[in-house]
Amino acid sequence: MQIPIDSGQRAGPIRAHWLLCWIWILTGCAGPSLEDYQAREPALIPNEFFTGDLSARGVVKDFSGEVIRTFDADIRASWAEDGTGTLDEVFRFDDGEVQTRVWTLTPVEQGYRATAGDVVEPGLMRWQGNAIHMNYVLQVAYGDGSLDVRMDDWMYLVTPDTLINQTTMSKWGIDVGEVVLVIQKRP
Repeated sequence: MQIPIDSGQRAGPIRAHWLLCWIWILTGCAGPSLEDYQAREPALIPNEFFTGDLSARGVVKDFSGEVIRTFDADIRASWAEDGTGTLDEVFRFDDGEVQTRVWTLTPVEQGYRATAGDVVEPGLMRWQGNAIHMNYVLQVAYGDGSLDVRMDDWMYLVTPDTLINQTTMSKWGIDVGEVVLVIQKRP
């Protein structure tokens, strides 16, 4: 004999279960905030670290985490009297490609407005403690054309002369790759 189950009695617990699952998923997707780093040392002050000649070495990963390219870069950083910064970057990839990017960091109330020739949506560079966060859209070559890719950029100062940069690349809200690099001040 089967006992009939009133679907109205089970709907409440099932709905609550799914609601809790969605809250857990959405909370799990929330990343760190700059406030999480406010007490971390050494303090990362952009116009102090990004000054003079710097060098970088890094990797580009695809969506699966496989390293698809390596690179090294030279960065020349300077600051004008009005507080505007310039980061002149030259990247040399393991396949022979050379890319240049010149960032202009313009002071704004919350940090710096970050622009470059291939940045189609400027970023806002903000920092606290030993971390910098910047989110922007970069136009990248793809096949015979280009794609606009969102870059979620986190930088962490680990010593006064060494910074680790981790950037998640996404398209339509889906992670498509990652760039990881180490930037060091030259003596």
